[in-house]
Amino acid sequence: MNQALKEFLTQTVAQEHLLWNEPMEKHTTFCVGGEADVLIRVKDKEQLTKLVSYFGKVSQDYFILGKGSNLLVSDKGYRGVVLDMSAHFTDVRVEGNRMIAQAGASLPYVATLAANHGLSGLEFAAGIPGTIGGAVVMNAGAYDGEMKQVVKSVTVLNRQGEEMELDNATMEFGYRTSIIKNRPFLVQEVVFELCPGDKEEIMKKGAEFNRRRREKQPLEYPSAGSTFKRPEGHFAGKLIMDAGLRGYRIGGAQVSEKHCGFVINVGNATASDIYDLMDEVSEKVKEQFGVALEPEVVRLGEF
Repeated sequence: MNQALKEFLTQTVAQEHLLWNEPMEKHTTFCVGGEADVLIRVKDKEQLTKLVSYFGKVSQDYFILGKGSNLLVSDKGYRGVVLDMSAHFTDVRVEGNRMIAQAGASLPYVATLAANHGLSGLEFAAGIPGTIGGAVVMNAGAYDGEMKQVVKSVTVLNRQGEEMELDNATMEFGYRTSIIKNRPFLVQEVVFELCPGDKEEIMKKGAEFNRRRREKQPLEYPSAGSTFKRPEGHFAGKLIMDAGLRGYRIGGAQVSEKHCGFVINVGNATASDIYDLMDEVSEKVKEQFGVALEPEVVRLGEF
C-alpha cells in the first residue's frame, strides 16, 4: 500500500476506525482468513462517498464487508482495503408499510423489526445471517421467499462515488444474483415494500422458520451457510450425500453430517482446508452425476 493512500486514509478516517493488517478470521463466520492490508469501519454516507470516489480515481481495489457470513478469505489475506459496513452503517426506519435500511443493518434485526411493526414479507429472512447489503446483492432467500419479492428500490454508489437509485426491475434479480453481482456498484440503502398483517402470526411464522433451521442446519459450527448454489433440477446437499461425502474431511474442514450442503469448520480449519474440500466435493459430484456445483460462497484473496 503506497504512502499517498495511507495519508489519505489517516486524514479521512478516525484512528479507531482504521485497522491496519487486520486478521480477517475475526470478521468471517468461517472464522478463518489472513490479514487485510487495512479494514475501515465506515462511519456514514459522507465518508463512504469520499472513500469510494478516491479509490476510483487511484484505481485502488476494495472489498465490501458485511457480517462475513458468505465469505472465504484466503490464508494469505487480502492485499487491498476492506470497507466494513456493519459497524456504523446500520440505521433502519419504518414509514408506513415501507422500511428503509442502510446496507450494514443486520438482516435478522430488520426482519424482527418488521414483525414488531406488524409488517409481513420478511419472515423468511428472520434467521439468515448477514447484512441488508449482502442480502440484496445475492438476492438471499429461504423457504420460498427472497429479496426480490420485497425490495422496492436500492440506492447505490458507482466507482466514481456517484449515487444512483435502482428500482426492483433494474436490479435484475435472479437465483442468488442481481445486477450488482456483475457491476461495480456499492449498496448504500434499501427500501422494502411490505404488507400489513397480524403481528402475532408474522412472528409465529418467523419463529417456525428459525426452528426448522436449528433442526436441519449445523448452526453449532462455524460455516458460511449453504456452500453451493442449488443446481437446476437438483439439491446440492443430496448430490453430495449420494456421492458418499457425508462427514468427508480435509484438515479442520468437514462436510456436515447434519446437512451435506454445508461445509463446516470443526476446529482449527484453514481457508485452504475449506477451499480444497469445496473443490474436491465439486469434482466428486461432477464425476458421479455429471452435475457442476457452483460455489455460493465468495472467495477473497489468492488461493
